[in-house]
Amino acid sequence: MSTAIHALAALAAKQPLQPFTFDPGPLGDGQVEIAVESCGICHSDLSMLDNDWGMTAYPFVPGHEVVGRVVALGAHSKRLKLGDRVGLGWYSNSCGSCYQCLSGNQNLCGSAEGTIVGRHGGFATRVRANWTWVSPLPETLDASKAGPLLCGGITVFNPLLECGIKPTDSVAVIGIGGLGHMALKFLRAWGCDVTAFTTSDAKREEALRLGAHHTLNSRNPAELAGAAGRFDFILNTANAGLDWNAYVGALKPKGRLHTVGAVPEPMGMMAFPLILGQKSLSGSPLGSPSATDTMLQFSARHGIVPTTETFPMSRANEALEHLRSGKARYRIVLVNDLV
Repeated sequence: MSTAIHALAALAAKQPLQPFTFDPGPLGDGQVEIAVESCGICHSDLSMLDNDWGMTAYPFVPGHEVVGRVVALGAHSKRLKLGDRVGLGWYSNSCGSCYQCLSGNQNLCGSAEGTIVGRHGGFATRVRANWTWVSPLPETLDASKAGPLLCGGITVFNPLLECGIKPTDSVAVIGIGGLGHMALKFLRAWGCDVTAFTTSDAKREEALRLGAHHTLNSRNPAELAGAAGRFDFILNTANAGLDWNAYVGALKPKGRLHTVGAVPEPMGMMAFPLILGQKSLSGSPLGSPSATDTMLQFSARHGIVPTTETFPMSRANEALEHLRSGKARYRIVLVNDLV
């Protein structure tokens, strides 16, 4: 039987994807091979495609929001069996022996392996990863929409766990896009009083449909000023410089401004409001395998899935341009039709 994997790859930075076949070699003892059913598209795929972070190896196969079936197991793989429907996100391996790994923070491992960093990702017929990073999907979760949970979803869910968010908290989300729309859904189901910061009144109804109880127009200085001391927690999902002092002012004493958006410039803010209100600024990456499992179970229990658009994987270039143009509402899933 052929071991060749058929994929879509870019041969150089900012080049379109084209058919690409490779031999993955022998399956590692701790590896799992997944037959890809679908794969979400993330802005990180675009950044890696364009080599924005200076760490892309070509040929480059994107894709790190994988849903599929286990078709092969290494000799030392655990907890999975052939035929299981599973998900794979940004990470595909970690060392397993450093302090972070041993304390359950594998996502903070200094040598953690990215699914699309120096290896081939999920825009392919099959993909491999270490078993610890392959998550079984609950049967009641809509697998056709689950892919983006494995990256964007866990990115906004992890702060709920790490920051100790309580159902009685008043929370707000900045940036109602690919990440932010999932944050609204999670926080609503978590039991919080949820506010969406929007950039226009026209987005109010959409934010309310996604789970917000309230909206504030972030471009209206009077509305921002009126929110002073209102929130226990503000989650920033936007990749843009903002008036951070205004958002710090909207926090209650001991409140936290937490960013998962990769803001491309220093986040300038005054120290005294932080000191006098005992407020904090923090950030986080994706979650650990156990946090991902918790998110998937929570999503299944509450019927939470991303709002998605679908394309055949063979039209991945068209889908990538749809995302690049800012037209995606709110995540894109590629349905695998490669052979």
